Amino acid sequence: MCGIAGGYSKNGINKLALQQATDTLLHRGPDAGGYFNDVSEKVFLGHRRLSIIDLSTVANQPMHSACGRYVMVYNGEVYNFNTLREKLPQQQWKTHSDTEVILELFAAFGTECFSWLNGMFAVAIFDTLHNKLTLCRDQIGIKPLFYYWDKDTFIFSSELKAIKSYFTQSKNSSFLQINKDAVPYFLHLGFIPEPHTIYKNVYKFQAASYAELNLADNNLTFSTYWQPEDHFLKNPLKSEERALTQYKDLLFEAVQSQMISDVPLGTFLSGGIDSSLVTAVAANISTHKVKTFSIGFNEAKYDESEYADSVAKHLGTDHHTFKVSVDDILELIPSLLDVYDEPFADSSAFPTMLVSQLARQHVTVALTGDGGDELFQGYGMYTWANRLHKPLIRTFRKPLYYMTQMMDNRYKRAGHLFDYPSPSRIHTHIFSQEQYCFSEKELNKLLLQPEYYFTKINQLEIYDKKGNAGEEQAFWDLKHYLKDDLLVKVDRASMQYSLESRVPLLDVKLVEMGLNIDYTFKVREGYGTKYLMKKVLYDLVPRTLFERPKRGFSIPLREWLRGPLSHLISDYLDDNTIRHCALVEPSAVQLLITKFKSGEDHLYNRIWLLIILHWWCKKYNS
Repeated sequence: MCGIAGGYSKNGINKLALQQATDTLLHRGPDAGGYFNDVSEKVFLGHRRLSIIDLSTVANQPMHSACGRYVMVYNGEVYNFNTLREKLPQQQWKTHSDTEVILELFAAFGTECFSWLNGMFAVAIFDTLHNKLTLCRDQIGIKPLFYYWDKDTFIFSSELKAIKSYFTQSKNSSFLQINKDAVPYFLHLGFIPEPHTIYKNVYKFQAASYAELNLADNNLTFSTYWQPEDHFLKNPLKSEERALTQYKDLLFEAVQSQMISDVPLGTFLSGGIDSSLVTAVAANISTHKVKTFSIGFNEAKYDESEYADSVAKHLGTDHHTFKVSVDDILELIPSLLDVYDEPFADSSAFPTMLVSQLARQHVTVALTGDGGDELFQGYGMYTWANRLHKPLIRTFRKPLYYMTQMMDNRYKRAGHLFDYPSPSRIHTHIFSQEQYCFSEKELNKLLLQPEYYFTKINQLEIYDKKGNAGEEQAFWDLKHYLKDDLLVKVDRASMQYSLESRVPLLDVKLVEMGLNIDYTFKVREGYGTKYLMKKVLYDLVPRTLFERPKRGFSIPLREWLRGPLSHLISDYLDDNTIRHCALVEPSAVQLLITKFKSGEDHLYNRIWLLIILHWWCKKYNS
């Protein structure tokens, strides 16, 4: 796991500024650093290394191909690299790293090789002969990659802070202006979806794609090498015996391949289905005690550490628990924006940062359980999607909405789900209301310039749809929520402490299978959601340890905004700050605060969204 940065300018790249930009990623790669400049000094590649596989200096980057033509920097892990070596039987290998395998495959086969890679990766390769820069990102979008492009200058990096650093060092920080088109997305979803960022002309590189920048004509072209649409219920697997066998085999294979490491490794263990399944398989495979890490809360309502303790005890892991208090969160709050670089409202980032900090004291690699919910109907919003799709509810949804608004807070909040603007924008609406974010109706009153278009992000482009509404909503999550929120949260939180996080449940073969199995293997009476996952898990850990309601990995934000975090409301939502940022209507914000303080608890996350947005604006765009 590493950090990469680099770029091209037809007028000559500022290599000192890019060196400094690369070094802003020191937390992603504290073990080694390196830089490359081409002879024309128009191209630069920078790398910060966190040594995981092949700890020798020979495996450092930038790495040159054996033929000398190609130079590469790379962030991530490709787990099938040993198998891929067999495609080059005559190759004289200098390292036992996956980096060299990717580079030599590209030298031999070009961009065709990207579809063979199974892992998490962001790659940049410069062809010194044909003056072409090629970048690629993994299928699911696990590893981050950003770029700036204005037709003359192209800058890329693992994090936005490096791109900002480049323009600041080049004394061109005015190039980075706030992208007001991203603000409605953030307020509606709690994150900024690909390809948008908070800056104009800076983009999130598309997952499952590669780009080629031809220096001869300044032409940047994108190509897609994998699409989840190609696997969505194209030929659904309907045999339960076959499905269970195939899932178990692929799961064990994924976990085993992701346990390859030359440094200490462990797992995050929350006590829920996903992390417990990954940990149980790892413990079954490993020849020694697996190290496990979990977070608990002093507030009993939010504390699940006892469940993680029970799973760890049954599996015999070397378990470590850290109890979180308000003070622990308060210490992290000032660093949130620096870690995530743009407005990011997922408050579970705080416990994720804390468990990463704890784990890094013992290991350098941690397996996580991300991905199970999206592939196996784990979220309540999928039930809502099916419910809202019923003809009777579609007919009477407006009366149902008005009726709920005369009831208590719980029904009032849930009632907003009935009030979607149109069927063409139902996916973002369901998500936003399940996450307590602003609806489109609310945005129209809140934004100073209510111009936004959520239709495109709702278009799933699933041809010959065969799934139900819940499966379509889960597909939307896979393409957006998982990639641009959950994976971002874990990547930045873990890498802040130089910890590599791996996601076995998002092995590309498991994803393809999860997209192409019958709904009854996801939801089953007596099991609820995640049927196949639970069938495998209950053979390894007693079912009784999981017979409880599902909880999210979150902090008691609602209570804390009324208590120890209440100062954030006065610090960042005062009239002067709101008017200075000029993004939302001040009176609408004050009305929202008044309602929250008077007892409408369900508005807490809307308050949090506005705090984060104006905090970022005040700090970085003043």
